[in-house]
Amino acid sequence: ELFEQEAKTFGAEYLVQGTIAPDWIESGGQLRDRIKTHHNVAGLPADMKLKLVEPLRDLYKDEVRAVARALGVRVAERQPFPGPALAVRVIGEATPERVALVREASAIVEDEIQAAASRGLMPLPWQYFAVLLPVQTVGVHGDLRVYGHTVAVRAVESIDGMSATYSKIPHDVLDRISTRITNEVPGINRVVYDISNKPPATIEWE
Repeated sequence: ELFEQEAKTFGAEYLVQGTIAPDWIESGGQLRDRIKTHHNVAGLPADMKLKLVEPLRDLYKDEVRAVARALGVRVAERQPFPGPALAVRVIGEATPERVALVREASAIVEDEIQAAASRGLMPLPWQYFAVLLPVQTVGVHGDLRVYGHTVAVRAVESIDGMSATYSKIPHDVLDRISTRITNEVPGINRVVYDISNKPPATIEWE
């Protein structure tokens, strides 16, 4: 309702979305099982007055990039980023504080992986980020027993987003990522490395 109210303030008639084929395939319907719900497929009210336009609906991610390159779009090779932004990378309640934690952790993951790729230590993955998990584990701070949050590092290779293999990040790069996150992000005391392929896992955790 708020969205449509705002649209009325400048006379908008259309809602243009970047929906692509994996979004509606994974969201299920008809004879397809639901793998996960995408915000741009299942999140629109049935009585919405705006006309929906989805020009990329039948394209896969590699095809979207080909279109972007043909149009001269400079961000054509940028890694995918979810519509709900960092909230989807906070498993559990996405409070401002928890989103801030995953933002800081993700910045470190991106910084270290991009630096390693620029030095020729590894190929730049198709997608790479941090996930804040809904578990706290015991740790040590000085002589004190403390509980802290856990972050997962996720990096994958893919072409179309429908399948993916986990990226083989060198151990010294993982070591630097872990050290920086636990030293620089308050409240994080454990970093784990997701080595799951898609399938059976999905790229994003939520």
